[in-house]
Amino acid sequence: MPSHRFRRFLVEDGIRHLILAPLAFLIVFPIVWMVLTSLKQSADTILWPPRLLPAAPTLENYREVFLRWPFVRFFLNSLLVSGVSTVGILLTSSSAGYAFAKIKSRWLNVIFFVFIATIIVPFESYMIPVYLLVNRLGWLDSYPGLILPFIIMAFGVFFMRQTIQVIPDELIQAARIDGCSEFYIYRKIILPLLSGPLCALAIYAFLNVWGFFTWPLIITMTQDMYTTELGLALFQNQFFIEYGLVAAGATVTALPLLLVFFVFQRRIITAITLTGLKGT
Repeated sequence: MPSHRFRRFLVEDGIRHLILAPLAFLIVFPIVWMVLTSLKQSADTILWPPRLLPAAPTLENYREVFLRWPFVRFFLNSLLVSGVSTVGILLTSSSAGYAFAKIKSRWLNVIFFVFIATIIVPFESYMIPVYLLVNRLGWLDSYPGLILPFIIMAFGVFFMRQTIQVIPDELIQAARIDGCSEFYIYRKIILPLLSGPLCALAIYAFLNVWGFFTWPLIITMTQDMYTTELGLALFQNQFFIEYGLVAAGATVTALPLLLVFFVFQRRIITAITLTGLKGT
């Protein structure tokens, strides 16, 4: 019996890998192609049929990326916007999640389900009202204007609410009996218990904000406020695209995201999978 089970396990594992290996290849191949294209000379990027490996690898494209445009400034802008937005998302998601999970109110439940319904609404559908609000505040072409739409994430609120629901109510009730305020309970009891989920949400939020293109495109007016996503568009001219420079810029842009994913991939997977398992 043990031998039979072992063989069955090997067969099932082999079938699983046969299915997942091609899918993994399809996901990784564009990244490999991007990196190899960034090492090609301009003439090699437009060859037909295309070649995967560069004939004469060069780092000239990377040098040109930083010389032609202020790409370091674009990179720092993305880092600032993504970092501050992530902090805002953590604060709003954890505080709202605590209110929805542990403060008993019929109206809060209604508000929660209405709020979560906004997940299915694309940002482009309400982008113009947000733009008008930012314009009225005088925040066009500024860091507050870039950050404002990202400080609240419906998915983050949902994730925090599901996570906080598993914290025993008796713990919170005991703190209330001792005279602790709701803010004190949130700061001293809830937040220390959420270190793992908050870390996972921070990674997810940072990756999400880093790759956003549409909002920075309409809110910025000068190159000093461009993010890396907008900086990549500068390498597309009216009549041709400099594929080597675009690939080099995309590689530089994707490097922090790939680094964060490979270092914290377990927490990212946990953030996605446990969202539907915790709470009711």
